[in-house]
Amino acid sequence: MKTSKIIITALLGVAVIFMAYICINSVVTPIKFEEARVQREAKVINNLVSLRTAEAQFRLDKGYFTADLDSLVDYLKTAPKKEVFKVGSLTEKQLENGMTETKAAKILERARLKAQRKMKYQGADSLNLLYNYIWENDREVKAEGLQGFRRDTILTNMIQSLYKGQYTEETIGEIVYIPYTDNVKFEVETNNGYTTSQGIKVPIFEIRAHYNTYLHDLNNQERVNLIDKEEKLEHYPGLKVGSVEAPNNNAGNWE
Repeated sequence: MKTSKIIITALLGVAVIFMAYICINSVVTPIKFEEARVQREAKVINNLVSLRTAEAQFRLDKGYFTADLDSLVDYLKTAPKKEVFKVGSLTEKQLENGMTETKAAKILERARLKAQRKMKYQGADSLNLLYNYIWENDREVKAEGLQGFRRDTILTNMIQSLYKGQYTEETIGEIVYIPYTDNVKFEVETNNGYTTSQGIKVPIFEIRAHYNTYLHDLNNQERVNLIDKEEKLEHYPGLKVGSVEAPNNNAGNWE
């Protein structure tokens, strides 16, 4: 009888410990899952934003978005970026008198063409000398008060220009892969023929990463619950930028 009581007590103790473990785990597991999800999504979002930047520049140059991520990376590596080198600015008085950046640039271009007939120049240093000559001698430039005003289109490294040192030619290819996966690429969909209700054609794109990719090795039940929650709300179960259903200014669904 005494032995039976000891056994029962021991079993009850084990049951209590087991139930305590279940209770604690039911609280700790969702917390750990959420912490890991937030940490991982920060890196996924970083790549999505980088891809969005690349797609926007690609469309600016080509007129459409691309669904080929390898071609997008090749474009970043090989295409030069056009940038406007600016010196000086228009005064309020000049603006009030109808002067604009475009008009000023055209005046300077005419002055450059005239000056080039009189001067030979090569390279940036000689170009600086050319502008000094224009500012000092061109009548139209002086009449419009454009001394010290300069606008030049220059070609720069695309990756450096867009990402300011965040990537190099060797690392830029990393943006096409979803973090925390075995080199799984983001899904890309484009609709370059989308037409608005006003009859205006607007190319659109969507880049996405499903929860099952970057959360694949976390708690399965928590992941299933998260997907079910988003689907019931009719939200995409994961992270994405853009939309192929309607223009949304290429916004991310976390923004």
